[in-house]
Amino acid sequence: MHYNYKYRLDPPEALTETLLHHVDTCRQLYNHVLYKLNEADEIPARYKVQGTLPDLKSWWDDLGDVHSKVLQMVVKRVYDNLSSLKAQKENGRAGGMLKWKSPREYRSLTYNQSGFELKNTSGRPVLWVSKIGEIPIHFHRDISENATIKQVTVKQEPTGEWFATFGIDVNEDTPEKSENPDRIVGVDVGILKYAHDTDGTAIQSPDFSDERERLERAQRNLSRKEHGSNNWEKQRKTVAQRHADLKRKRRDFLHKLSAYYAREYDLVAVEDLDAKGLVELPGNSRNRAGASWGTFLRMLEYKCEREGTHFVAVDSRGTSKECASCGTETDKPLWMREHSCPSCGFEADRDANAAWNILSRGLEDVGVGHSEPMPVETALPADTPVSAKRVVETGSPTLTERTASAVSE
Repeated sequence: MHYNYKYRLDPPEALTETLLHHVDTCRQLYNHVLYKLNEADEIPARYKVQGTLPDLKSWWDDLGDVHSKVLQMVVKRVYDNLSSLKAQKENGRAGGMLKWKSPREYRSLTYNQSGFELKNTSGRPVLWVSKIGEIPIHFHRDISENATIKQVTVKQEPTGEWFATFGIDVNEDTPEKSENPDRIVGVDVGILKYAHDTDGTAIQSPDFSDERERLERAQRNLSRKEHGSNNWEKQRKTVAQRHADLKRKRRDFLHKLSAYYAREYDLVAVEDLDAKGLVELPGNSRNRAGASWGTFLRMLEYKCEREGTHFVAVDSRGTSKECASCGTETDKPLWMREHSCPSCGFEADRDANAAWNILSRGLEDVGVGHSEPMPVETALPADTPVSAKRVVETGSPTLTERTASAVSE
């Protein structure tokens, strides 16, 4: 399987200047290749453009300072962006042409297959990259012996910090998925409750109001600075750091929640959400964007693959309207948080009812057997003080500890 491991780098000042020079040279090459493609009557094959790089070095001296694989990956980046733009247009999205990259928009360089090596110098791990040198690395996570590093991307974040992302192929067999899964769960995601599953566990959405307030305060201070001044640059890094803190806390929550479902169950059914389309809808788009449902589903999918767990994404239409007990559809506005079936009288929390429908559709789609019927009647009625058997708060202690204690109840 393919994984990405990210490590923080600590380059000295001299190496930082060299890295910035290499990144800017790659940015200029990106703009040059894009200009040539825009001027051409017909876009040539990528490998043909890569074949012109040696000739470019004859008059472009700075290209000789950069490793050849890095230059080839710059050309690949242009073609990948063109492919993405073409796919968006085919899907009906409005799109123009690729734009030139400014220094703030191009921050990374990629070594593919060669030009890098992990070393241990004087008892301290370092990352050696060709034509730059040895960069101290905070190696907080070991790489297994049966793993092969295929690619390294060195990037400077807006905060000024440098990171290295390793593309790793692990030569190991993934666990086989059960033909008759015993531990099954359906998960409905939302905003007030981030997740409500068929086991009666409701995961509260994390409260990042303090982080957002600090970010907004830093942005207001930035707006008062003279653009381009030393104080403006200092405050810009503060704003970038606030963004990074919020992003890290959100991803930490998503990683823990997705790992919990992937490890604790044999089959996980979720909604196949168009997260980007939902964000573009009018009203409440900030909360929908902050929920990061698309990121959560991508994390859950690859972790289920790694753990040998069935991952099923089902059609989300009608999961809240359909009765999980008898299948009757009942229209209800978004503000109505209870499900009450006029046909069979089944009452439950709206999200719990949706989770049971998601699980039912997931079992049908995956086509696997299940030893026990789904006990829909175990869902708590809507008039109970808490509409879930367990409510997991996303505070202290950590989500992992709270969910583990909930499972052991």
